[in-house]
Formats: sequence, structure tokens, C-alpha cells
Amino acid sequence: MKLLHIDSSVLGPHSVSRQVSAAIVDRLKQATPSLQVAYRDLSQTPLAHLSGSHLAAAQGAPAPAELGPDLAASAAALDEFLAADIVVIGAPMYNFTIPSQLKAWIDRIVVAGKTFSYGANGPQGLAGGKRVILAISRGGYYGAGSPAAALEHLETYLRGVFGFIGINPEFISADGIQVGPEHREKAIAGALQAATNLRAA
Repeated sequence: MKLLHIDSSVLGPHSVSRQVSAAIVDRLKQATPSLQVAYRDLSQTPLAHLSGSHLAAAQGAPAPAELGPDLAASAAALDEFLAADIVVIGAPMYNFTIPSQLKAWIDRIVVAGKTFSYGANGPQGLAGGKRVILAISRGGYYGAGSPAAALEHLETYLRGVFGFIGINPEFISADGIQVGPEHREKAIAGALQAATNLRAA
């Protein structure tokens, strides 16, 4: 069994999503000691954002020589994702949605012919055999019926994009971490407990 652990927060040791994603990985490693873990830190080693040259190369056009290293990094990210049985992602909310560095990674794994295809009945996800667990953190409260519900584009986006490639993701969330110290402490404790209680397989 292979697990891919991804973090995207820019806050390093102060990050709640990193703390929770690490707890999820620890829980799964305890349940399956033979689990092979690969780690990718999208803040420390970000992928470039897509450009016209990337898209042209994907369509078969000759790639400029300077794009070679980035295309290799793109292929490595996709291969790493495809090889994983479980993917754990730390995803904080920045300005109501995912960090841009996480979006750059997603752009490298949502690839026609690899993780989805188009057929007579529309798009079909090809990555459905994977388990994806997302540790998300949000500064406020964005639940249904809340005043800020219309601004929630973190969980909704992640649920949608992984659903598109055939995966029904699981979420562990820490909400209200910027509301005040008590709210933060309660949110982190609840998320860490959820990680501890996570099903093993």
C-alpha cells in the first residue's frame, strides 16, 4: 500500500492543516505499519502554474527547451498520484478557496486520458480506486445557513474536482480557527480526534 501525503499551507509549523494531515497519516501508519509514504510539500517545492506553452505541449506541440524540467516535474507529480492507493492532503482556506500552489498541483493530476475521459455519456472519472482524505482548515464558519456560506469554495471545489476524476473524498475540518483562541483550540482538538477515529481502510 502506498500513501501520498501533500501539504499546501504556507504557515509551516503554525499551520493547522499540516497538523491535522500529519495526524491522519500517523493514524493510517499505525493501522498499516507496512504503508509506504511519499511526501510532497507544495509550499516548499511548488509546481509552476500552467501556461500556454504547457497546454500546447500537452496537445503535442514541440516544447521549448526551458520547459523541459517543469514538464518532467509535472509528469512526476502525476505518476506519484497515480501510484498512490491513499492520498492525504492538507488544504487551508485562503481567500475563500484553495491555495494557488494546491491548484497548480491539481492542474497536473486532472489530465484527460489519465484521471478522466470523455465518452458518449460525458466525462468519466478514471481514478476511482483511490482513497483521498482532506484535512481542511478555515478561519471562520461557512456551513449551510451561515452568513458566509456563499463564500465557501474550499470543500465544495475539492469535492467537485475529485468527484470529477471518480473519487468520493473524505474530509476532516477545523473551522473557526481565526475567530478566537478558544474556537481555535476547540477546532484543532476536534479535528485531531476525528483523525484518531478515522477508519483504517
